[in-house]
Amino acid sequence: MRAASRNDGDLSAWLEAEGIVPVEGPGTIADVALVRGLLVSAARDGRAVSYSELLRALDHRFTRPKMRALCKTLDAIDAAGEAAGEPALAVLVVREGDRLPGQGWWTTLGDRRGYRGAWEGREAERFVAGEQEKAFAYWRVR
Repeated sequence: MRAASRNDGDLSAWLEAEGIVPVEGPGTIADVALVRGLLVSAARDGRAVSYSELLRALDHRFTRPKMRALCKTLDAIDAAGEAAGEPALAVLVVREGDRLPGQGWWTTLGDRRGYRGAWEGREAERFVAGEQEKAFAYWRVR
């Protein structure tokens, strides 16, 4: 396995170096444009997707390392979207059990959106529903 050099500043290089996914080819977890397209499609349909569902759409089975790699891609998507004035898309990716985003989302996007409550329960569900509705409304007309 190759170690990422200091010049490998992109997500694809890091993922390849970690042995998680190949850099090239369809279904690559690090393919920001592909993952963003899947999330925009889900937003237009007014639906959230589970981590497993999104990984399956990328031709991967769910594993924790792949989910963590996917989260890095989601962070990149939301950072670019925020810079463009778009609502978050990562909020559409949820756990199957409670239909809420995972811990990483709460510590990055939830904090940036001003949420300070619990990551589970009714308050969290209301906050996530509001953030998801922003994405649905934005992408429904585009």
